[in-house]
Amino acid sequence: VILIVVSVCTATGAWNWLIDPETQKVSFFTSLWNHPFFTISCITLIGLFFAGIHKRVVAPSIIAARCRTVLAEYNMSCDDTGKLILKPRPHVQ
Repeated sequence: VILIVVSVCTATGAWNWLIDPETQKVSFFTSLWNHPFFTISCITLIGLFFAGIHKRVVAPSIIAARCRTVLAEYNMSCDDTGKLILKPRPHVQ
């Protein structure tokens, strides 16, 4: 949730930064100083990526996939929330 909020804030700030006609007339650092919302949200987004938040987003799907692999041997599975799914037994003749 935090990653989505910061990404939307960065995209909104970037849009405002790019459509500002003053951006073309001043230096890069002055332009960033004039748009603190974009600057702060961009720094926060970079900090979150360095902290490894992107790994926490994909980690549950990796765990669920590994659980499905193990459970398949016992004719079971699980959904993305971890709920166990029992499959019908195969008929042996």
